[in-house]
Amino acid sequence: MILMQGKGVSAGVVSGPLYFFRRSQSEVTRYTVKDTEAERARFSRAQEQSVSQLKMLAEQCRAESGDDAAMLFDTHAMFVEDEDYVDSVLTTLEEEHCNAEYAVQQAGEQFAAMFAAMDDAYMQAREADIRDVTRRILNNLTGNVDGGIDSDVPVILAADDLAPSETLQLDKSKILGFITQKGSGNSHTAILARTLGIPAICGLGDALKASYEGRTAYIDGESGKVCLEADALTLQSFQSKQRGQQQQKELMETMKGQEDVTLDGRKIRLYCNIGSPEDVTAVLANDARGIGLFRSEFLYLAASDYPSEEEQFEAYKSVAAAMKEQPVIIRTLDIGADKQVDYFHLQKEENPAMGVRAIRISLNRPEVFRTQLRAIYRASAYGRVAIMFPMITSVWEVKECRRACKSVMLELSKEGIPYNPETEIGIMIETPASVFMAPELAKQVDFFSVGTNDLTQYTLACDRQCNDLGKFYDPHHPAVLRALKMAADAAHEAGIWIGICGELAADLSMLPTFLAIGIDELSVSPAAVLPLRAAIRKSTAGECTLKMLED
Repeated sequence: MILMQGKGVSAGVVSGPLYFFRRSQSEVTRYTVKDTEAERARFSRAQEQSVSQLKMLAEQCRAESGDDAAMLFDTHAMFVEDEDYVDSVLTTLEEEHCNAEYAVQQAGEQFAAMFAAMDDAYMQAREADIRDVTRRILNNLTGNVDGGIDSDVPVILAADDLAPSETLQLDKSKILGFITQKGSGNSHTAILARTLGIPAICGLGDALKASYEGRTAYIDGESGKVCLEADALTLQSFQSKQRGQQQQKELMETMKGQEDVTLDGRKIRLYCNIGSPEDVTAVLANDARGIGLFRSEFLYLAASDYPSEEEQFEAYKSVAAAMKEQPVIIRTLDIGADKQVDYFHLQKEENPAMGVRAIRISLNRPEVFRTQLRAIYRASAYGRVAIMFPMITSVWEVKECRRACKSVMLELSKEGIPYNPETEIGIMIETPASVFMAPELAKQVDFFSVGTNDLTQYTLACDRQCNDLGKFYDPHHPAVLRALKMAADAAHEAGIWIGICGELAADLSMLPTFLAIGIDELSVSPAAVLPLRAAIRKSTAGECTLKMLED
């Protein structure tokens, strides 16, 4: 028996024969050319061919998995035509009088190395995208076609790494799951695997050997465990988990249409967090009763320039209309810290988590704020929209936000543009300051929503981006839970509701504590809705205690 440990990036337990991905390899040889213009023309044709292929892949992916997954290939198409990337290729052609294949390979290596050297994990994961794009252009220059699976039975696909385009083009009827030596949970491949529902494990390193081909393997995409030729006890464990997952899936289906209410009648609002309009499909499929956090910053992060009022309006309107009369809480722009947008030209900060971010950017840039508020208020005519302001620490900030809202409503009224003047306004509780000021803040707004990720970071003085802090970053810490209780008490004293939209909301072990604290709403990822509903329906709110606040 052989055991390997990697990082689980897409849940599920499957078993089957290992099959190593066949990728055509074209060794690039440098040679001198006399006709540089002819090489430029060859490169240009390969570019056009690559963009055309990627657009076709995007459409295929959009049909199979939605716009989120298709965006991967739209991004690759942009890489192919990226000005800096293209300039690098053309400069090498001109200066070295070399063949196009060599110039493309050099540019690919240069940009891949640049992304790999970045501090941000998301940007590091773009290295694989650059290599995928470069390989596609090289294949179109040489006429090579990447291989795939030559097997009559479904397999667990193994590889050094898998590019998104490779994953999509595989015959999924033959794929049970995949495991890779490299990769990370932030890679587009991992995202795509989760979207497609394919169990996946990455980061197995040299433990994953090509000599294992054909051997029977069990993989657990949740724990990251891989087992080859399991002994009886290990086999029993994997099979038991497989059965449990299937039973859990069937049980969760019975939760659809059920009320989110405890055994003693306490109702909980069970909403979803989303990052784009395309996520609404998953919200509805998992029977959530609203959207508790629409991260509007995705519009800014995905754009090369400030998104217009019309672009934002169409995005917000589509979500509001799709959710009909169910609430849609749109959080205003929340960038800065770990979410940087180049065209905002934010100054480099020694401690960005404490710097110019979220509502501070909006209040410092009133025109950007005004554009977003106009788009949100216009969308409020098409559904039950609410506005939520992030990173609030003071009453004056809320008053400034309300002043901006009032100004926008007056503008829209003068222009004869419909909107809902009763649109609710809430704030995120993310800092000790907002907790201490909660009694005063609660008088200014219609609801609170606790961002437990940042509240934990600021309460415990632990950088949430620092992996080395480990057990020190603890959202279960009594200080965090006491802060949550203080905010809840202040909200209820003022007659408003309070929810949680941070990752802690989906922690089933915390549900009794949330019920004891008096939390009214939980906003989680779509996949977490039905398990949480099942747990709520088994709970008795009156029997829950605040014991965790005392440990």
